This record gives sequence, structure tokens and C-alpha cells, in this order.
Amino acid sequence: MTDTFFGLPSEVIFCKRCVISNQRPSSTVEFKHSKDEKKSTIGFDNNGVCAACHYQETKANSINWKDREDALAELCEKYRKNNGSYDIVIPGSGGKDSAYTSHILKYKYGMNPLTVTWAPHKYTEIGWKNFENWIHVGGLDNMLLTPNGRLHRYLTKQAFINLLHPFQPFIVGQRIIGPSMAAKFGVELVMYGENQAEYGNNVDDNYIPTMDRKFFSISDPLDIVLGGKKIRDILEETNFTLNDFAPYIPPSADYLESKNVEVHYLGYYLKWDPQECYYYATEHTGFQSNTERTEGTYSKYSSIDDRIDMFHYYTTLVKFGIGRATYDAAQEIRNNKITREEGAQLVKKFDEEFPKKYFKEFLEYISLTEDEFHETIDKFRSPHLWEKEGDEWNLKRAVWHDQKRLD
Repeated sequence: MTDTFFGLPSEVIFCKRCVISNQRPSSTVEFKHSKDEKKSTIGFDNNGVCAACHYQETKANSINWKDREDALAELCEKYRKNNGSYDIVIPGSGGKDSAYTSHILKYKYGMNPLTVTWAPHKYTEIGWKNFENWIHVGGLDNMLLTPNGRLHRYLTKQAFINLLHPFQPFIVGQRIIGPSMAAKFGVELVMYGENQAEYGNNVDDNYIPTMDRKFFSISDPLDIVLGGKKIRDILEETNFTLNDFAPYIPPSADYLESKNVEVHYLGYYLKWDPQECYYYATEHTGFQSNTERTEGTYSKYSSIDDRIDMFHYYTTLVKFGIGRATYDAAQEIRNNKITREEGAQLVKKFDEEFPKKYFKEFLEYISLTEDEFHETIDKFRSPHLWEKEGDEWNLKRAVWHDQKRLD
């Protein structure tokens, strides 16, 4: 049997309805993400259909969305304030999802949101423009938190070298900024967009409106793992102080409970469709898609605010055989925007594309040479996914291989 990395299934299987494979990892508690972590992965039934496709069927046929929307109205009524203070915190970047979430809660449901943003590593031009439009066209209050740049670059480099996960420090910040800011401002309700369980996490989480506190709270800050290292070890190895890590330290569960902070998903209450979020944000908050498609996919409007973003998806391709086009196509197939056959061809065309546009900037940001970058990348290629022919790495199994057999 061929060795596998990260505890992945040794046999690669593709969903019969979409283009996702059984290598798709579930979300982890990012501030506990270690080098030796074994991944849980998306579930498949005996007919070869993934859990995300099954849940999409449930969304279409079995959920009473009128009841869910009524529950949202009741939730807003419970927390709404009319004294000029904020009554809900909404984390986001001003991308299509956070633009939709914040605008609809303010202007349809009468909430007074404070939007909070954990700054991208390096804004793209369109990302910064959409961020400004979110505030000025969408008419929303915002607090932008930009962490210590020297520390963030260090953590991003360590996350790339140790985990092949350069986005890990950013995701930590993005996850904890909502409940952290809510507690500081005396706001009891936090709202994120969709639950990642829609795309392959534990499917049972789709039936719970709230986020598990394990994702945004911890007891001992020194046990937090960033870039594959515990903070206590980073403090011993570097001249950073614990104070430098303040934005990355999640609040304790007891503290959040004392402040009555709850974190909910809007996608539990309103039927979530990423493309419809895009249309809504375009109309109401001045959101603009890019003028060119994003490297690694065919899309022009998803995750376009950070110059490091495409390297996150390139690393998922290397580690799990799943690139950005696969994620995008799988969603659009489930939402009946494209067929599986069209999705497979889009994956074939774009999934393995190398992100050249910001490559030099990325190398400068994490202080690596091009050779060091590729050496690190190749260390994380699981032998059950990849084989090298000459100087070229190729996937052993790809979704379009299945399509060829069907043709």
C-alpha cells in the first residue's frame, strides 16, 4: 500500500455528482494545528456521493426556509438595540459573502452591525476597492485590525515551511476577531456567513445554528500553535514578546460565556448560494469582480482581496490534490450553475495552474528563494497522490480521468 500523508484515505475517490474527492479535509481548530495532525475528510456514501452534495439536496428539498427565516427574525428581535449602540458583530473583508451578510442584516432585519476585519497579508487593488465600497457604498461601520507586520510575516513563513499552510495565521485571526471584538464592545451576537459543514465538514454541524466554541476560545495562550510551533516555543526562540501575540490569542470560553457571546451562521437561517451573494453584493455594496480570472480557477469574484490567497489554494492542491478550480466547480455543480462534465473540464484546465502573478511578492514576503519554495512544496506531496516523470509532477488520479472512462 502506498504511503499517505496527513492521514488521508489511500484510495482517491471522486464524488459521482460533483468534482470533490475524498481527500478534502475538514476544517481544523487552526490555533491547534500541528505538524503531525491527521486530517478527517469529507464523507462519502456507498454510492460514491459526497456529504456536501447530499446536504445540498437537503437544502433544496427538506428544509423549511420560511421557518428558518422566521427564526432569524426572532433572533434579531432578541438582540436588537435601539439606543445607538451596536447589536451584532459581523467579521469580514468586504468580499461578496461578508458584504451580503452585513448589508442584509442591517437593511432588511434592522440590526446595527459593527463589521470587523482582520487585514489581509497584502491587499490586492480590487480587494482594497471592494473593502472601501463595502463601507462607503454599503453604508456600514467597520474596524480594521492589522496585526504586527513583522510577526505576521514570521508566522506566515513558519506556517509555510512547517505546515505548507501560509494562510494559517490569517485564518486564526479571522476566526477569533468576531467573538473577541464582540466581548470588548459588549455585543452578544456575532454572525458569520455560511458554515463550512456545507462543503464537507461534519455534516451534523449544518443543523446547528452556532459555531462550536472550540474554534475561537482557549484556556492557556502559551499552548496556541502558530506556524506549527507553540507560542511558548516561539518566545524562547525569538525576541517577540507575549504582548506581540495579543491579536492572535482567543478569549477563554469562560470569558465569552460571562459576556453572553454567541456566534451564529447566517447560512443556517437563509439559503446560502455564493453566486447569489455575489449578485446581491454587486447591487447593494458596490462589490466588483476582478477584470481577469484568478490563477488556479475560472472565477473572477471569489477570494480576491489578498495577494497571498492563491498560494493557499496552490498548497491545498499539493497536499490534497484539490485546487481552487475544484472547490469552485464543486460548489457551482451543487448549486446547478454548471454540470459535472463542465466542472471536470474546468478543473482539468485550471486546477494545477501555478500562481505566477504575485509569486515574487510572496517570496519577498516570507523571505524565501525560489528554490527554497519549491523544495518545501515538494516535501508535502503525498506519494499516493503524486508521481514525478522527469522534472514534472503529475497527479496519479484526477477527476477528468473518470470523465474519460465515462466518455
